[in-house]
Amino acid sequence: MSEQRGKMLKVTLVKSPIGYNSKQKATIKSLGLRRMGRTVLIGDAPQIRGMIAKVSHLVKVEEVDES
Repeated sequence: MSEQRGKMLKVTLVKSPIGYNSKQKATIKSLGLRRMGRTVLIGDAPQIRGMIAKVSHLVKVEEVDES
């Protein structure tokens, strides 16, 4: 609902969460990332941005238009 129309985030797991605390591992899982190098498209929302900020050292993020 608070999602901006047409805005999506392309999130790629670039570093393994092994060795990081369980909250960061859970955040990676809840973003839908399971394996290294995998990419997911997620709607741009403040909650998602907050999750990405907590694991920014493990992921690469790109903004894309939903077209």
